[in-house]
Parts: sequence; C-alpha cells; structure tokens
Amino acid sequence: MSGLINYISCAVLWLGLVVKAPDLIRHRQDPYLRAICAVLGLAGLCFFLGAPPTVGAVNRLSGVPNLAAPLTYASITAYSAASQVLIVYWRGGPRVHRTARRWIWAYALVVLGIALMFALGDAPVERRTDLDTYYATTPFIAEMIVLYLVGHLAAVSVTTVSSLRWARQVRGRLRVGLTVLGIGTLCNAGYSVTKLAAVTARWCGRDWSALGTDVSPAAAGLGALMTVVGVLIPLVGPRVTQWQESRRTYVRLEPLERELDDVLTRRSLRLPRPRLSSPTTRLVWRQTSIHNGLSYLDAYFDRHLYDRTQEAALRATGDPERAGATAWAAVIVAAVRDEAGQGRSAPPLDEADRLPDRVPGPDALVRIADALATSPLVAAARVPRGTTTTGTA
Repeated sequence: MSGLINYISCAVLWLGLVVKAPDLIRHRQDPYLRAICAVLGLAGLCFFLGAPPTVGAVNRLSGVPNLAAPLTYASITAYSAASQVLIVYWRGGPRVHRTARRWIWAYALVVLGIALMFALGDAPVERRTDLDTYYATTPFIAEMIVLYLVGHLAAVSVTTVSSLRWARQVRGRLRVGLTVLGIGTLCNAGYSVTKLAAVTARWCGRDWSALGTDVSPAAAGLGALMTVVGVLIPLVGPRVTQWQESRRTYVRLEPLERELDDVLTRRSLRLPRPRLSSPTTRLVWRQTSIHNGLSYLDAYFDRHLYDRTQEAALRATGDPERAGATAWAAVIVAAVRDEAGQGRSAPPLDEADRLPDRVPGPDALVRIADALATSPLVAAARVPRGTTTTGTA
C-alpha cells in the first residue's frame, strides 16, 4: 500500500487537468485558466514525487541520495504559489497581474533557496518518509526544510484568509467554492504545522516523527482534494445547471415527440438515439426528431384551424404566447391525423389553406408540448376535419 494513496490522489488531480486541457488549448492566453491547470498539475506532481516508490526511483536513477526531497519541496512551493495566484486572478482587480507576478517571483526565490541549501548541505543517508525529522539538525538541510515549510504555510494561510473573507461577500456557487477552498487550504496549513512541530520537537531532543510521516500526509491529501473541489465548483456548477435545464426540457418535450411518434417511425425521420450521452445531447436529439417530423407534416398544417384555435385560446386565456402554442398543438394533432389517413379521406391541403412557414423555435416547442397535454382545444382537433368543436384552452 506504500504510495498507493499518493498515486490515486495524483491520478484524480491529473484527470481534472486532462478535462481542462482542451479549454487551455483553446484559450491559452487566459491567465485564470492557466492558473487552474497549474494548480491541478502541480498538486498531482506533489503527490507523485512524494510517494515512497517515486522517491526511491528518483534517488536511484540520479545517483544522488535524497534528490527527490528538494524536487518534492520545489513542487510543493510551486503549488503554493499557483494556489495564491489563482485566488488573485479569481478575484480580479486593477493590479491583478502585478500582484500575481510578485507571488511568482517570491516563490521562485524560495525554490532557488531550496536548491541552494540542498547543494550546500550533506544528506548521504536516504530517507524516503522521514527526511524532515532525520535531517532537522543538519546544517543547510535544516534551513532547506524550514524554508519550504514556512513558504508553504505563508501561502496557504493567505489563501485561506482571502478565500474565506471573500466568501462572506458573495453568494451561490462562488460562495460554496470559496468556502470549500478555504477549508482545503486550512487543511494544507495543517500539513506545514505538523511538519514544523515534528522538526521543532527534533530540535528539542524529542521524537515526533509520526506527525511528519502519518498526520501531515493525511492533511495534505484532504487539503488538496478540497482545494481542487473548491476551484471546480464554480466552474462545473453552470454546466450542471445546464444539464438540469436540458433534462427538464427533454422531459417536457416528451408529449410532442410521442404525438409525432407514428410519423417519425413510419417515415424513418428519427435519428438513432444517442447512448451514454449528456442531457444536452439527448435534448438536441429529441428536438431534431421533432423538427424532422414537423417539417415532413408542413403540407398538412391547416391555416384556418390555426386561426380558429388561436382566437378561441386567446379569448379563454388572454395570453398570446399560450394561445399560439395551443393553436400550433391543434394544427400538429390534426396534421398527424390527416397524414395517417392520406390516400383514403384526407389529401394534403391546397396551398391557400396551408399555414405559412412559421416552424416553432425551441422555446415554443416546450409550450406546444404543454398544450398537447393539457388543452381541451387540442383534444378537439383530433376529430376529423370539418367537425366544429368549442372549448377552453
């Protein structure tokens, strides 16, 4: 199980990066999108480099004992900077680019300091999980450890305060995302605090290495997960809302498609049903099938029936949109009936009797479907042409 949690966390984070990669390719100049991808990529890299099997492989292949340590510390430092830069771009403001550059330069110096301290220090004994406490009293290596931990703690502390303070000023998904992000970075702060506590205990002659080997990785894993979730909530939320709206519209259009089912089946007008697709794709499929059926029935749309039904519905409801939808529903019902009886009693209408080409749009289709399910005027249109009926919309 050694390193398994690290690799699973890395895979989840990099999967999020893969999902966002197409957007980054299309909008590579968007600094906010670049910051999101940097957070996802660097967070995954931290877990990958910190896994004991990876640590051993890096040290063995490089021939430098504990080289994996400064690489991991550098990735953690870069992740800290990326998280803060993301908050800066997320919030915006007149000096957003200048503030972001300051964070980037500051943490670039921290990374440089980590490399310099490791080069000056001496760490000949490989330590895959407890290097922080094992070398806590070694010259230069100790400074390297403190440097990356303090840098990480500073970044996540600022991010926590900024996100939670901003969350009180906004509403909706942004507030939820900022709150989760703030809690996630607070957990990340727990990583640095426990590591620093273990190092401080080592300076005092005590052995608290379990804080660094057991508690801090758990805090880092939970923090990274919550941070990424907090970042993604405002991004994914609108898409989820769109899917919900598409699903509701898809369901509401069912009566209209069912009315056209016979025509769509007999005339092979329905496209193959998409499988394992999003609600939006299924909605487009249903709308396309309905439009195919309506286009085929164009020759049967009775202008006089439309006018009569619209006038009756308008008198009953006083709502022009509802009256128009009811009239369309009645015309469609009659057209389906007449098309089914073609060649027996109901030939296509003459040009003068046909409804002018006014095929309903997507919004109108939903209202028509509702009228099909509820309006008595539509039910009256199912009787053979020439029979006069009255009712209320």
